[in-house]
Amino acid sequence: MGRDLIALYTAACALLAAGIMASCTTSGIESTANLDRVPTGSKLTQGGVTEKQMFSEIRVVKRFIPKGRYGRKVHRSMKPRYITVHSTQNYDGDAWDHARALERGKLRAPKRRGGNRIGYLTWHFTVQQDVVMQHLPTNEQGEHADFDGVGNNYSIGIEMCEHRGNSRTQTLERTAKLCASLMRQYNLPLRSVVPHYHWPRKGLKPEHKNCPHYLMTNGRPGRKWNDFLQMVKREYKRIYVPAQIASRGFADVREKEAIYQGL
Repeated sequence: MGRDLIALYTAACALLAAGIMASCTTSGIESTANLDRVPTGSKLTQGGVTEKQMFSEIRVVKRFIPKGRYGRKVHRSMKPRYITVHSTQNYDGDAWDHARALERGKLRAPKRRGGNRIGYLTWHFTVQQDVVMQHLPTNEQGEHADFDGVGNNYSIGIEMCEHRGNSRTQTLERTAKLCASLMRQYNLPLRSVVPHYHWPRKGLKPEHKNCPHYLMTNGRPGRKWNDFLQMVKREYKRIYVPAQIASRGFADVREKEAIYQGL
């Protein structure tokens, strides 16, 4: 999404904002086989983790955009149905840089009818090799996919960092864990994890964004994207759900929130 680092704050923030708007600012995947449910029971299977342990592995740091300001000036509630994966295409800015830019309202976008609704770019998580930064609660809409379409109204936006020195492999692994955790939290199937490409951006050419570009094949989902989905599926299957919860579900919202600590 971006272009330049926020190294010297004001000047560099402007460069980062310009770069982000130039690449992954807005936005199908064919249906996949049904996701196998993890085995349930009283004991952890080898390599299995509880939901809380998975959340700890992901290492989420909350750096929310200030409530009532910038990209959160207007509250827009959301019940997630999808998880949208992007790549930043910013080769200088890391997850912390993107968090600062979002917190300070530096990532502006032209507000227009049929286009950006709020004048800012926003998304929920930025992932790099060793950390995940969270910018929005997952029950609030972002502005990262397809203007006033399903992608913005009903999907959690995840950006993967591409800055120099960042491990792409480790970033993908951490992103797969985050997707799996969110799937479990919101009871979503594997087919709900989609690339930015999935969402048509009406009025733009091309209508479908080549994003995340390094997981696309000739500009669209193919083998590399399917390989990533298999990573997500493996992480999902690692998550152990006790038999009593699997049989009855969570007793109430508070029980699940105790695990995810306000994702």
